[in-house]
Amino acid sequence: MAFDIAQFFPSLNYHFLILVLEKAGLDPKVSNFFTNYLIQRSTKYLWNNLSSPFFEINVGVGQESALSPILSMLYLSPLLYILENRFKNLNIPISIPSFIDNGLFIVQDKSFFSSNSHLFCGYNILSNLLDSFGLVIEHSKTEVFHFSRAQGVFNPPPLDLSLLRGPILWPKDSWKYLGFIFDQKLLFHKHIDHYANKAISTVKCMKLLENSSRGISPLQKRLLYRCCALPIALYEFQLWFYNKAPISYHMKTLNKMQRRATIWILGAFKTSSLEGIEALTGIIPIRFHLHKITKRSQIRPLKLPNNHILKNLLDDSPPQSKLPNSHNIGSLTNRQRALTKGHLIDSSIKSYRIFPSFSPLDSEFFS
Repeated sequence: MAFDIAQFFPSLNYHFLILVLEKAGLDPKVSNFFTNYLIQRSTKYLWNNLSSPFFEINVGVGQESALSPILSMLYLSPLLYILENRFKNLNIPISIPSFIDNGLFIVQDKSFFSSNSHLFCGYNILSNLLDSFGLVIEHSKTEVFHFSRAQGVFNPPPLDLSLLRGPILWPKDSWKYLGFIFDQKLLFHKHIDHYANKAISTVKCMKLLENSSRGISPLQKRLLYRCCALPIALYEFQLWFYNKAPISYHMKTLNKMQRRATIWILGAFKTSSLEGIEALTGIIPIRFHLHKITKRSQIRPLKLPNNHILKNLLDDSPPQSKLPNSHNIGSLTNRQRALTKGHLIDSSIKSYRIFPSFSPLDSEFFS
């Protein structure tokens, strides 16, 4: 289940935020800075030549401010802590990933009735808790989606939230969240269709540049394609491109996209072979390009700080304590590792082949 907090940034209470900063153990200078920065602020509205008088603002953090994401997460940290404790006390198995004012309830169960009942109880607790924090759920943006490995027809029942002043949520065949398009089997066919069509539309718009007085050369067209269209088509390729993943549909769709782009670059016939026009334009085939950027992205998490969430997930050491919410790779059994597939698993395997750098002229050699 995905939910959204209505008017989140303008609804934050200054006094409560200052109290959270003090309880967090920050330096008093930091609390005093935000006290002077947030409290007793005033603003006015301008409309053409008309202006309103100044009036005080007692709530709200500027959404475009560089500090707003940090302040908002500090504001929500006690709420999430209380929410997790209530779920734990009531034995409700819900995980709560949060992205500022967007959040998810994740439930794993073999029964639709059990999962819907857990989501209903969790939604009720969250609504009451947000109300005590001066926040409200935007019910119109609440969505529910089910994933299943079952073969054949998959018809999950709706989730009725009308008793909580919410809507009746009917599961859809696909779900778009934070730019990712999920389907019930996690095949990401609709995701690749959407972004491949978006890349083709970008190439079509580039044809307008040819109507200028001098036009653009094939070299410039190739540069435009690689910089503007190809990154769109391969947006979040880590979702579907990993070891032993079924990618025949994705490759077919992306090859069609690249074929249309290379024909536009060269001005070639539509019957030209893809391999030939790729060689003439100097564009690497999609499959090889994906392998190249995948290897780079697998190494990138190893350079992250030790407290980063991806670094914690890639931790291969066995957990010191058996926590119910331990999700790092080290907590998996050998059988679970063999069955688990994904980009993070590939990154963990690749990290074994990376050794720390050393100096060829180490002082120990000359001693």
